[in-house]
Order: sequence, then C-alpha cells, then structure tokens
Amino acid sequence: MPLCRLSLLLALALGAPLSAQAVDFTQAELARAKALQQRLLTLDSHLDTPANLARPGFDILHRHDRNALSQVDYPRMLEGALDGGFWAIYTDQGDRSAAAHLAERDHGLLRLMEIREMLAAHPDRFQLALTADDAARIKAAGKRVVYISMENGSPLVADPSLLGFYHKAGLRLLSTVHFANNEFADSATDPKGAEWKGLSPAGKALVQEAVRLGIVIDQSHASDAVFDDLATLLPVPFILSHSAAKAVFDHPRNLDDARLRQLAAKGGVIQVNAYGGYLLDETPSPERKQAEEDLEKRLGGWDGMPIEKGVELARGMAELDRRLPRRRATLDDFFVHFAHLLDVVGPDHVGIGMDWDGGGGLPGMTDVTDLPKITAWLQRRGLSDAQIANIWSGNVLRVMRQAQDYAAKNGAK
Repeated sequence: MPLCRLSLLLALALGAPLSAQAVDFTQAELARAKALQQRLLTLDSHLDTPANLARPGFDILHRHDRNALSQVDYPRMLEGALDGGFWAIYTDQGDRSAAAHLAERDHGLLRLMEIREMLAAHPDRFQLALTADDAARIKAAGKRVVYISMENGSPLVADPSLLGFYHKAGLRLLSTVHFANNEFADSATDPKGAEWKGLSPAGKALVQEAVRLGIVIDQSHASDAVFDDLATLLPVPFILSHSAAKAVFDHPRNLDDARLRQLAAKGGVIQVNAYGGYLLDETPSPERKQAEEDLEKRLGGWDGMPIEKGVELARGMAELDRRLPRRRATLDDFFVHFAHLLDVVGPDHVGIGMDWDGGGGLPGMTDVTDLPKITAWLQRRGLSDAQIANIWSGNVLRVMRQAQDYAAKNGAK
C-alpha cells in the first residue's frame, strides 16, 4: 500500500480537520436521495476492497466502520445504498525483473481466487456479474453486484495468454498500468517519464485481445499518450474508472478538457474519483510524512495488519492531525471536479469510481454510507432521475454492452 493511500485512509477513519467549509445537506435531502438510490442500480467502478478479503480478522459481512483499514463491507453497502461495482485485482508494480513478473502473476491469480472465494462463501449476498444486463437481475434478486476488474496489467506480463483465463473467471475491466511504467504502457506518474510514448507493442496486443474478448479498457493511471493510442486503436469506447479534471487541478492522473471531449465523442465515460491527492495538492511536510511512516511501521505494516489494528491506526492519525496538521481535500473540492466534468461532457459521459479502500474518500465522505450525499448533490443540480441513473450505472454499463456486442459480432468465444 503506497504511503499516500495509507495516510488518507487513516485520516478519514476518525475524521480530519476540514480545510474549507464542506457542503451540507439536510436530513430530508439525504432521505430523498437514499430512496432514489434504492430504486436505481448503483455501481462504483473502482473498489479496492478485495485487498481486505484475506486480511486477518476481516469479514465482508461484518461492519468495520471507524476503522482505517476498511471503507466497504456488506452492512455499509446496504446503508449507503450501493448495489456493488467493479472489484479490483490490484497488484503493486515490482522492479520489472523476471522474478518480479512471476510474483505479480501469482499475486493477481491469488487476488482473483479471493474474490471468487468471497462469492462462493456468500451466494445469498453477492453474485458475479458477467454481462451488462446481469447487474439489474442481481439487484432484483436482493444481492450485491460483483464485476471483476484488474488495476495494473503487470500480472499478465509473464504470460499474456492468462488474459483468456481471467476473462473466463469473470474479468470485465482492464487497465494496463499503475503508478510506474511497465511492459505494456507508460504511467501518468512515473518519475522517469515516458518509456513507450504510449502503449508498447505488447500493450497494443494486450488491448486488442481484451477488445476481442469483450473486456472494457480502463485508461486511469495511464499517460495521456496512452489515452491517445486508445482513442485511435479501439473500435469501442473505453472508460477512466477513477479520475478527475485536469482543468481544476493539474495533476498528471487527471484528464484535460480536450481529451474529455474526445472521450465523450467516442462514447466513453470518466468515473469521478474521491482520492484527495488528485483533487488538490495534499503534499505533506517531510516531518508529517515521516510520522506517518513511523506510525505504519509501529503497527506492523499495511499488508498483513489485522483488521482490528485499523482502529488504533485511526486514533494514531487523529493524533498526528492535532500535532502535525496537513492540507486535505474536502467534499466541496470533489464536487468542483464533478461539476466541471458534467459541464464539459454532460451526464451521459460521467460516472462514479470513488477508489474506496484504495485511498478514496474525504472528510464528509468517509465510506460508502455517505454515498447518498452524491445523489443529493445531483438532485440539487436539477438532474433528472434518468440522468442520475446513468451516472450511477447506466453509462458504464452502456460501454460494457458496446464492448460485449462488438466481441460477439467479431468472433469472441
């Protein structure tokens, strides 16, 4: 878990001081919004929750709120009226040695197995979705929707043919790269800069095979040059599963207005994220950064930390906020990005991908129970129920339907 993700998750669990006045909603507005969400199909396109499935003590059916290690579980999904979404197979970028590629291969397969084990253990609560039409049927059956996605294609470097296996096991959304360049593509955030000037030859082959299978391509974390390659190469729309607006905050992970319009013209969708570091500059002081590192180390490190340690982590971060406060994005900052995206491309090309359990969330939007605030804000803006339904799920499922229809017509088995 990168430190920037850790620090944000810790800050959210007990609440961090606001750097500006946050938008406020009445109880009547929130009740109205939640009632609408319960009628609609609500999906989040980027859930990092699978990282918790093998965590000691974590139970997806148990409520883990006020815990720095968890923002999504079944009880809170019910409370926040979240029907499900895309559950990510996330793999850290290694050193690109042959040994690292094998470790990444094995990690990705293990994470896939953990998702499938969750589904097998709780068939009355969760169900795997494979087609764009499955989600509505699963919701009607009273279950939560599980689409499987892959964030960072590095598990496929050692053996790209595994993409076919992943597809048969449920993979329906694929991103090529994460924080650093890999063998498939350039990252938006690699300090070394561009290596391939977009997609590599292997990356182009991977993307083309994904399209043949009907897997949606996700541009989030990839460079602008990768976006340009995808816009040229793909015969179907693609999405950004968790990104924001570069015109509001000039971060390399965000998308500029010209590319936003190009995305919309191609039929694609940008899913607005709540990762504070992409909404404004949250860079901590060196003293604060070191204190966060020391806190994590003292409590045993992120990956193997039992879920109950998350409460202590939250308390430790609250103390750091008192002693070494740092700037934080607010819910207002999130809505500024959201409003800009809606203004530029309209409600048919925007969705929601908050980056829960991977660094997403803000003061006032600390976990999935706060999601009705998004619907209340959309209602305040005067959007119709149909437009809100598209933002919550219709737009991303339209892209999936187009990808699957294309694959069906072009020989995918």
